[in-house]
Amino acid sequence: MADREQAYKRMLDTAAKLQWNVSMILEAKAVEAEKVRNWMLNHVSSDSFNEQHQQLKETMRLHDQIVEVIDGLTKLGRGMNAIMKVALEHGLDSGDDGSNLFGGGQSGGRL
Repeated sequence: MADREQAYKRMLDTAAKLQWNVSMILEAKAVEAEKVRNWMLNHVSSDSFNEQHQQLKETMRLHDQIVEVIDGLTKLGRGMNAIMKVALEHGLDSGDDGSNLFGGGQSGGRL
C-alpha cells in the first residue's frame, strides 16, 4: 500500500502545484487587463476610430481574448477534477477506503 499512498500524495501535490500556477496565471492576466484598461481609458477615444462599428469591433476582439483565457483555464480545472475523481474512485473500487491515505489507518498516524 505504500506505493499507492505515495502515488496519491504525488497526485495531490501535483494538483496543488497546478492550482498555484493557475492562480499565478490569473493574477498576471488581471494585472495585464488592468494595464490595458488604463491604456485604453487614456489613449483610446471615439476620435481614434472612423466609425462606431470599428470601435466596437476592436473592443470585442479584446473581450474575446479575455474570455478565451478564462475558458482555457476552466477546461484545465475541469480536466484535473476529472482525473482526480477517476483516480480516487479507482482507489475506492479496489478496496482502498482511503483510510490509509496520509498515514491514517491502523497506526493512527496524523499529518
